[in-house]
Amino acid sequence: MPAKIGGIAVLHDMLVKLYSLEEKPELYRKLKEIGISVKRAMPVDKGHIVLFVRNNFGDGPANECSYSFTGHPVNCFIAVREKRIIGFACYNTVAKDFFGPIGVYEKYRGMGVGEALLRAGLLALKNSGFAYAIVSSTEETEGFYRKTVGATIIEDSFPGVYQNMISVD
Repeated sequence: MPAKIGGIAVLHDMLVKLYSLEEKPELYRKLKEIGISVKRAMPVDKGHIVLFVRNNFGDGPANECSYSFTGHPVNCFIAVREKRIIGFACYNTVAKDFFGPIGVYEKYRGMGVGEALLRAGLLALKNSGFAYAIVSSTEETEGFYRKTVGATIIEDSFPGVYQNMISVD
């Protein structure tokens, strides 16, 4: 049974082997052909990006996304179509070597946008020198992480880094 953290049903953490993660330039070319680009977020766009995340995915992911702008370079990638944000992915937010949160606007799911964002974030971790990455899975993302990057469950990992979260009465 999943537990809710910041309004998101988290199941457990998963491990991704970064050293075997390959780049997929054809994925980005395919997206570009349909007018979608994936790029590192710029600090000047922080307000728009965090608002997009809050409006579409809630306060918890928005708070983590906001934190991703404290790094240099920014630890957030966005997918854009016609100058509009359609997806995002952050890393090194809740803890070092953690990937997430990630989200794609519903009408753009199934087109490869999520995979492109996931790979961009994980490759950034790999290029920073990490051999493995940790992703916190939800009911929506567990299968996606398994299929896309071969993520495996870390047993007894819930609630993990989220165990000392505070609440407000």
